Amino acid sequence: QVQLVESGGGLVHPGGSLRLSCAASVNIDDFNGMAWYRQSPGKQRVEVAFITLAGSTRYADSVKDRFTISKDNAKNTVYLQMHSLKSEDTAVYYCHAIDRVYTYWGQGIQVTVSS
Repeated sequence: QVQLVESGGGLVHPGGSLRLSCAASVNIDDFNGMAWYRQSPGKQRVEVAFITLAGSTRYADSVKDRFTISKDNAKNTVYLQMHSLKSEDTAVYYCHAIDRVYTYWGQGIQVTVSS
């Protein structure tokens, strides 16, 4: 059974940084791609960053040049490095993975940006 476990969230001041981690219970090379989504209260869940099996990346305009998605195949872990955090980045962040048949979600982790 595939499990995705997020860690690294918490409270940070505006302008600060956080790194989220998503540890998979399987070899992440089994996935066609992995992504980070976020959901704020009353809003839809949206994709923030995506990385393909080959390592290509894409970002939402709202986080471009501030967030970086990366992966460590040896650790079966995907990361989201977040810099210059703003209050509007406050959300529950979810790890997501897709293979040829299924999609998988982590349980989500809270990131709060506040002074």
